[in-house]
Amino acid sequence: MFIKPLRQRGVTLIELIMFIVIIGAALAGLLQVLNFTTKGSADPVRQKQALMIAEGLLEEVRLAGFTYCDPTDPKAVEPTTTSAADCTIQESFGQGRGGEPVGSRPYDNINDYVDEPGVAKAAFNNTADKLADTNGTPMEVDGYSAQVTISPAALNGIGGTGADSDVLHIKVEVSYDGQTLALDAYRTRYAPTFP
Repeated sequence: MFIKPLRQRGVTLIELIMFIVIIGAALAGLLQVLNFTTKGSADPVRQKQALMIAEGLLEEVRLAGFTYCDPTDPKAVEPTTTSAADCTIQESFGQGRGGEPVGSRPYDNINDYVDEPGVAKAAFNNTADKLADTNGTPMEVDGYSAQVTISPAALNGIGGTGADSDVLHIKVEVSYDGQTLALDAYRTRYAPTFP
């Protein structure tokens, strides 16, 4: 009687090596795609921190005084002061230009944050050129920088493009990791002598 040999089951060594090579190549491609996607996406924590920095700095600028006269001018609080022409010391863009001393933040007037209208300035840095809070204490946030731009603006017939406009457009930009987050706001001079 003739016994038919049983067929062996399983994979050969060559088939096993080919399987490992194919799976390895597929995993390498998948890992490259995941790595590329991770590098290209913003870190949500860094993005959220940039947003918090921008909101805080924008709020600081918006809360600054917005008067025709330098706050050291006695006419700054007089109800009859309704334009810059009524002031002894007129407020102007840039710190120290109206006769006020150059000091630290928070500045006494909104237009002290920039030197010229429409030109960005890193007004939030301390003397060591590090992003700092209003007391000048460095913020422990490495890799972030911020700048502000303040420009005269017109809204629904209020304000204009002149230096004594009653409306200012404020833009705070926070840069990090090659990205920039910007927040905009408007400030109006709703009472001529209100700080």
